[in-house]
Amino acid sequence: MKILALNCGSSSVKYQLYYWEEHRVIAKGVVERVGIGDSFIVHEVPGRDTYRDEYECHDHNTAINLIVDTLDSGDTAVIDKITDISAVGHRVVHGGEKFAKSVMLDDDVIKAIEEVQHLAPLHNPPNLAGIKAAKNVLPDVPHVAIFDTAFHQTMPDYAYTYAVPYEWYENYGVRRYGFHGTSHLYVSKRAAALLGKPAKECNIITMHIGNGVSHTAIKNGVSVDTSMGLTPLEGAVMGTRCGDLDPAIPLFMQQQLNIGPKEMDTILNKKSGILGITGKYTDRRDVLKHCDMNEKRCQVAVDVESYRLKKYIGQYCAVLGRVDAIVFTAGVGENAGIIRQKALENLENLGIVIDKEKNLSTFSKSGETEISTPDSKVKVFVIPTNEELVFVEDVVAILNGTYKDHTEYPYTFLD
Repeated sequence: MKILALNCGSSSVKYQLYYWEEHRVIAKGVVERVGIGDSFIVHEVPGRDTYRDEYECHDHNTAINLIVDTLDSGDTAVIDKITDISAVGHRVVHGGEKFAKSVMLDDDVIKAIEEVQHLAPLHNPPNLAGIKAAKNVLPDVPHVAIFDTAFHQTMPDYAYTYAVPYEWYENYGVRRYGFHGTSHLYVSKRAAALLGKPAKECNIITMHIGNGVSHTAIKNGVSVDTSMGLTPLEGAVMGTRCGDLDPAIPLFMQQQLNIGPKEMDTILNKKSGILGITGKYTDRRDVLKHCDMNEKRCQVAVDVESYRLKKYIGQYCAVLGRVDAIVFTAGVGENAGIIRQKALENLENLGIVIDKEKNLSTFSKSGETEISTPDSKVKVFVIPTNEELVFVEDVVAILNGTYKDHTEYPYTFLD
């Protein structure tokens, strides 16, 4: 089976074609600037030069047609015909309380996703546009929805309930949901494998640090708390998102700047975080480079981000009681050794001791790496995430009728 994984954003469509029987990626890529002009596709095939071409994509339907044509036509082709694609897996950011696992997409599921899109107005509408476009382009294959929020549906009510009028939860669904679920699932299962224990016996803190950042406390293999909330805005400092802050600040600044809630939402989501502090950068490589050049605001940004990471580690150590491992993943988590070091230093009293030299020399290309010392009671790993593999395995299991809750399903990457 050849499974196409799609991740549709507001102006981009990321894709990966996976050959299940051979457990390998056939091709992957992205269509950028969908619907905003000057769009283009970047297509990568192992062993070939990267292909890039400009193609005007006014909507997701055009973008997905372009992806399929790139996969099965001309010099870029990796399959003989469109019918070689056996199924499509779709990332859906928000499933509310309706979905605790991946599901086959039908009209009822699409309707349920539409009913909770008010909880993720920036993410679910493009996810839905991609689903409808893909079903139009590939109408004769199964389509499966994989939800960012599903992994966190095991949280107890005291972890997901906010101290606001309870009617907000009952009438509007206001609660903590959490995101990056497939990443947290993948790296926690891999950490359990590295520990040589069943996931059900492991307590793990997973730190997904990219442009978006979220952390999860995993007890006996399931999520019991996570840093993102109703939306992906809560939690750690991120590339352009503010993370945790005094909730009175937006109201105060709306009055000071004489702006409305829409403008404030844009500031908190797109002009804050690392960008807000530095005034220039979101890429941590740029920030760290200018730290070395003694640029004060970049140094402050790194210190603020690292300090917040440390606080979440401490919080989740308290939540879990016993911690077997801490995992760093995603672009920053896998590659920014200095940020990992600052987040982990002086935690010896919690049983966390890192090998500083090994930590600073560990990057994504290093693969799965333990960066703690042999005598550290808590193991610390850098594990490159593979969300797409979770997509593929869920799709295949649903097609085969073998799919179960993640606590029971024997993912291949558990070995």
